[in-house]
Amino acid sequence: MSVNRRDMLRHIGLGGGAALISGAAFAADLPGLIAGRKPFAGEPLAPLAPATPTIANAPIVPAPTTPGGIDPQLFARAKAALERHRSSLRHTDRIGIADFSAASRDPRFHVVDLASGRVESHRVAHGRGSDRGHTGFLEQFSNDFGSNATSNGAYSTADFYHGKYGLSMRLNGLDWSNNNALERAIVVHQAWYAEADMIGAHGKLGRSEGCFAFGRNSHFEIMRTLGEGRMIYADKLA
Repeated sequence: MSVNRRDMLRHIGLGGGAALISGAAFAADLPGLIAGRKPFAGEPLAPLAPATPTIANAPIVPAPTTPGGIDPQLFARAKAALERHRSSLRHTDRIGIADFSAASRDPRFHVVDLASGRVESHRVAHGRGSDRGHTGFLEQFSNDFGSNATSNGAYSTADFYHGKYGLSMRLNGLDWSNNNALERAIVVHQAWYAEADMIGAHGKLGRSEGCFAFGRNSHFEIMRTLGEGRMIYADKLA
């Protein structure tokens, strides 16, 4: 992520590689957006459609128990946030849950299908301002400008754009603890330091500037399954 990332998002220029793309355009044009670089095996060509094609924000009946691999208390917090912010979301069929109680070496970002309870888990990096000693564990959250820290709370996924790390997704912070996310340019992007080979070399992922950074394969899967208008909930229990 570049130092002047907020200006990158505000002053859009195709020549600068930071063109914003609507979710609708993304669904139709992703093959064109990733043209010009060699695709990798299994790269998706479009985001998944909503699991249940009903009217906007129609309630999704969640799985009766906590999905496997997710702390029950964290899942309860995420469901409460989903109800609290329902009016700010376009889709409530799937959510992302980042469990920052776990180490960065662990698959701690969970994409949950609320109807079936199916979970897909991925590794995600946290901000260097949240782990100054680079221990691999998130120690503190911050919503402050210049903190380079991860913020906790609920986010809504927003537009797609091309930036330093390629195709990325903006986020809107919905809580007081992360309401500077858009102005801080906290986004979902892929990064070399979030690839799985970092675990073998260092025992942990590298750190972002507060963004949700993923390895390439995980990044595109998350972009495909969450898309625009869904919720990501990030928190730490201990």
